[in-house]
Amino acid sequence: KYLDANSGLWNACAGFDHPGLIEVAQKQYAKFAGYHSLFGRLPEETLELSDKIIEVSPFDDGRVFFCNSGSEANDTMIKMLWMLNARKGNPQKRKIITRINGYHGVTLGAASMTGKPYNEEFQLPLDGFIHADCPHYWKFGKEDETEDDFSKRMANNLENLILKEGAETIAGFFAEPVMGAGGVIPPSNGYFDLIQPILKKYNIPFIADEVICGFGRTGNLWGSQTYNIQPDILIASKCITSGFFPLGAVILGEKMTQEMMEASYKAEEFFHGFTAGGHPVGCALALEAIDIIINEKMIENVRNLEPIFMGGLKKFEELEFIGEARGIGLMGALEMVHDKKTKTPFDGSISIGERIANQCIENGLICRPLGPSIVLCPPFITTEDEMGIIFETLDKMLRKVFDEVKSLG
Repeated sequence: KYLDANSGLWNACAGFDHPGLIEVAQKQYAKFAGYHSLFGRLPEETLELSDKIIEVSPFDDGRVFFCNSGSEANDTMIKMLWMLNARKGNPQKRKIITRINGYHGVTLGAASMTGKPYNEEFQLPLDGFIHADCPHYWKFGKEDETEDDFSKRMANNLENLILKEGAETIAGFFAEPVMGAGGVIPPSNGYFDLIQPILKKYNIPFIADEVICGFGRTGNLWGSQTYNIQPDILIASKCITSGFFPLGAVILGEKMTQEMMEASYKAEEFFHGFTAGGHPVGCALALEAIDIIINEKMIENVRNLEPIFMGGLKKFEELEFIGEARGIGLMGALEMVHDKKTKTPFDGSISIGERIANQCIENGLICRPLGPSIVLCPPFITTEDEMGIIFETLDKMLRKVFDEVKSLG
């Protein structure tokens, strides 16, 4: 028996056996088990979900393009940007800016967007994919630099990068409201408030990658709402079906919808699609999952548990090797360091995160190691008692592993 403090892979927000989701899947398979959404032939569930997503999105109007994952959604958005810019007479406007430590997926475009060093194994990123600074104040702030000053430096560096590359060559800026697979890194104070005017100044669309943050993880339906982001496009997946079906979505706001529709009309169509995109079973499940998240008070539970969750994480900063406890809503991380004063990390050969995660799983708790960090993102249905079990188990395992590491010298 295990308590999964990672919601599967960020996505099982309603748990693994929600009766309402199981019933919807069974009924939909019996009603209409599968179809594509190409050539204007759409299952009614696909249309209904499109309307529901726009209704609950930050946009007054828009369109939705369905695929099977967040990776595919990000790749789809890249192709949309390239196509509409070429149709507008700006074929050179192709560069994509993301951020160091940002994670956007594993397909070629999405992996090129992902600012992680392991992508060097695949000789990525592809040309034209640029990584701006990571807004992690604890890690990258200079000595005697306030967090506000750090955010200003991040914004200035972004503008300088845009000027260096040429604003006329940049197709879009993609950012997660909170960096998820980069180690749960919330933005520094005022970061998004400072960079959004810069993007508008140079006419660069802001694409909010809400694959992890979307549908409640930060305590609001969208991470963009949590950080006062006014995106042009949203990318969604993960909790959209509570992990019961592979589904991703590109959600275009009104302005981007109009531009993309015009480009598609000129080309006669948008030459892109997936066989299982807009699958009727996935869409029926997403409709139910969205209803559950909103109407079964799951976001309210996230908000109620957040003080307990963050309080529990912060207590670990008292331990010798915990450099930072960080997070928001029900997503958090503990970063281990060999020396707290200098923030010197452990030698990679010690595999500190793996050691802790392995000890936890042997004691019934699933948590995720990400380099020198341990990441937690419990399901939205987590109770206070279960939260207590998470922290009690983690505390014991941290102390045990830290004692072992000390003995290594």
